[in-house]
Amino acid sequence: MTIPLFYPYIPPQVEGELLDTLHSKWIGQGPKVDAFEEAFQEKFIDTGYQCIAVGSGTDALHLAYILAGIKEGDEVVTPVLTCTATNIPLLYLGANIKFVDIQKNTLNIDPDHLRKLVTKKTKAIVCMHYGGLPCNMEAIHEIAEEYEIPVIEDAAQALGAKYNGKYIGNLSDFTIFSFQAIKHITTGDGGMLVIKNKEYADLAKRLRWFGINRKAKFNRNWENDIKEIGYKYQMTDIGASIGLASLKTFDSMMENRKELYRIYQCHLADIEEIQIMDDFDEAKDHAMWSFVIATRKRKELENYLRLQGIESGQNHYRNDKYSIFHSFQSCLKNMDLREDQYLSLPIHPRVTAEDAIFICDKIHDFFKQ
Repeated sequence: MTIPLFYPYIPPQVEGELLDTLHSKWIGQGPKVDAFEEAFQEKFIDTGYQCIAVGSGTDALHLAYILAGIKEGDEVVTPVLTCTATNIPLLYLGANIKFVDIQKNTLNIDPDHLRKLVTKKTKAIVCMHYGGLPCNMEAIHEIAEEYEIPVIEDAAQALGAKYNGKYIGNLSDFTIFSFQAIKHITTGDGGMLVIKNKEYADLAKRLRWFGINRKAKFNRNWENDIKEIGYKYQMTDIGASIGLASLKTFDSMMENRKELYRIYQCHLADIEEIQIMDDFDEAKDHAMWSFVIATRKRKELENYLRLQGIESGQNHYRNDKYSIFHSFQSCLKNMDLREDQYLSLPIHPRVTAEDAIFICDKIHDFFKQ
C-alpha cells in the first residue's frame, strides 16, 4: 500500500534509551520499567492511582478482572464490538458474558442497553473506547454506583483521551492501556494497568511475576514461598526504553493526529452517504487512534481505496460471531445495523496532511461514480 492503515510510531530519540538499556545489567524487568511507570503516571494519571506496567494490554485486562474478583460463573457486562483481547480473559476465568449493544453514532457501548442488562448478579461492567472516543462515562458510572460494582475501562485505543477534562485512566476502578505495535505509543508489545484502589498494587505486582514478591526477594527478606498463582506478565526494560522515549514526543505526535482528524472531518462532512462515527460531545476529548466512518457501500469503498493505494479496514469485529463466544448470544439491533458499514481510515504519524486530503479526494471520487 502507498498509504498503510497503520504504522508503528518509533521516535528518533529511542536509540539512546535502547543503547543505554542494552549496555546495562537489565534487559528484562528492571529500573527502566519503574521509570516508565513513573513517567506515565506523571503525564497522565493522578497520584491517587497506581500504575503497573505489564507485557500486554491483554495481561492488564486479565489482572484487572482478577483484582475485581471475577470468578467462574460471574456475570460480566462487556462490549460486543472490541478487540477479542477485551473478552478472552473473561473466558480464562469462566465468566458469564453479557454483550452490550453499540451506539449507532459512536460504536461505543449503549448506556440504555447496558442498563437493561445489569442485574444484582452482575459482577463488573467493562467498556472500551472505540477508536479513542470516550464512552459516556457519566451514564456508565451512574449504573455502576447504583449496583455497587466496579467499572473496568479498556482504553487500549484511548491514550490521551479526556472525559470532562480528566484523562482517561482517572475515572474508574481499573483502566488498561495498550502499547502494542500500532497503538499511540509502543513498547514493542506492552500494557499498563491503572488501579484506583492502591491496596491492590502489591498483589498486582506479585501476580505479574509468578506470585513472587520481587522487592522482598531482591532485599533478601523473601520467605521463599508463593501463595498466589501468578503469571509472567511483566514488561521488560527494552520495551520500557521505547516507551520512555515515546512519552517525550507524545504531545507533538498527537498534534499531528488532531490535524489529520480535522482534515477528514472537514472534507468528508458533505458526503451524504457517509456518517462520521463521533458524537462530537464537548465533554469528550478524542484520542484519535482511528478515524471511523460508516457507509452502506463499505465493501465497495474499501476495494476502491485499495486500488488507489490506500489501505482501510474494519479493525475489530463483533465478538459474538466468533465460535469461542457462541454460548453468549444476544439481540443487538444496532450492531446488526452497523456490522457491514463501519470503516477505518489511515491516521498515524506517517500520514501527512497531503495524504489525508488525497484520501478524501478519492472518497469523493468514489461517491461521484
